[in-house]
Amino acid sequence: MRPKFLDANIILRYLTNDLPDESLRCERLFKNTANSKEALFTNILVIAEVIWVLFSGYHFPKDKVIEGIRKILNTPNIHLDEEEIILSALYLFEKSNMDFIDAYNAAMMEHKGISAIYSYDRHYDQVSEVKRLKP
Repeated sequence: MRPKFLDANIILRYLTNDLPDESLRCERLFKNTANSKEALFTNILVIAEVIWVLFSGYHFPKDKVIEGIRKILNTPNIHLDEEEIILSALYLFEKSNMDFIDAYNAAMMEHKGISAIYSYDRHYDQVSEVKRLKP
């Protein structure tokens, strides 16, 4: 079965339940996916968008955002490029006060064996494996 792309608004409808009819259809889609009736694919940009919208638009607390993203990522038959990096980023995001994009950058650096970053962002100082440099 060929996967279909999963956009951020489907994940958001499901996690927020702000439009009950659409939310119910999204829930059915995820159940069908978990039961191998569908295959879905998404990427880091969609995940980052969902996190940003849940924080800025819906004002979800951080633990609820992380719980929702994990629920999506743990759904069988949802495929994701860079899944290992995204899961590492999610863990770092959970354990620090870094935003998700910075956590993703730190996880990507670790994955690529990069140990230094040029940045004025002090959040990177929380990652012992990363040396922050200023130009």
